[in-house]
Amino acid sequence: MASGNLTPVTEFILMGVSDRPELQIPLFFVFLVIYGLTVAGNLGIITLTSIDSRLQTPMYFFLRHLAFTDLGYSRAVGPKVLVNFAVDQHTISFNGCATQLTFFSIFIISEIFILSAMACDRYVAICNPLPYTAVMSQRLCQVSVAIPYLYSVSLSLLTIMKMFLSSFDDCNVIRHFHCDSLPLIALFCSGTHESRLIILIFSAFNLVSSLLIVLVSYILISVAIFRMNSAEGRHKAFSTCGSHLAVIALFCGTLFFTYVQPKSTHSFDTDNMASLFYTLVIPMLNLMIYSLRNKKVKNALQSTWRKCNHTMCIF
Repeated sequence: MASGNLTPVTEFILMGVSDRPELQIPLFFVFLVIYGLTVAGNLGIITLTSIDSRLQTPMYFFLRHLAFTDLGYSRAVGPKVLVNFAVDQHTISFNGCATQLTFFSIFIISEIFILSAMACDRYVAICNPLPYTAVMSQRLCQVSVAIPYLYSVSLSLLTIMKMFLSSFDDCNVIRHFHCDSLPLIALFCSGTHESRLIILIFSAFNLVSSLLIVLVSYILISVAIFRMNSAEGRHKAFSTCGSHLAVIALFCGTLFFTYVQPKSTHSFDTDNMASLFYTLVIPMLNLMIYSLRNKKVKNALQSTWRKCNHTMCIF
């Protein structure tokens, strides 16, 4: 909220994905397909890993929550992006912007640390296979996802309240297609250095700490794999980790490009493309990576599909 002689900001104007009118309709249909596949696919993974008895293991428990966070932050952004493509009015209310950024932050932060928990799970599965079931108990798995959710909710509420209780300059144009922290920080008044610092410190901490957990886990995994005598065992271990590493490389690489690159190298088009990639495209790619590379998921899907067809034939 504004203070002093500044006019209170009641709404923000989103610059959108592209300022070229001829691209609005084609982009609308492209992202409608991507968003539809993301929602349907991640809901499918959540349902499948919940009902299929063969997928009741820690690995698929974490996959279910990865699908949930993918669905969460794409749902926070996707509908508004599609509306902005469809109508020539790129505004969002002050409270709507705060709500969108809150949910977006919660699910993005949760996903970062759930990916770290998945790395720890792969470490136990490969380096300590015999006591794996005992170590990765249901209680430990639940705690491993509960902590990221609680932390992300607390941190998001803290930072979003700090941001939206700060004063904004008279300009209310967000150089982005959704409410995100970096474009909003650019609208802060000059006296809000503390808010900027808090947001940047926590953002760096989340990304660096989660990647350190992943790095240590995979260093230990690599040592264990190279000590294996069996070539088949090494291949199986690498294939087990391949999907997870691909997801981390895509997700964290894009976040680094968006949030950690020097400010002087930022441009509207490149930032938008990077943000579109991790908000709408990556949730769909995660689904493809885990479903197309995972035989158990494909077999469970085929089995469920056959059961559904059989049930439909009976009725």
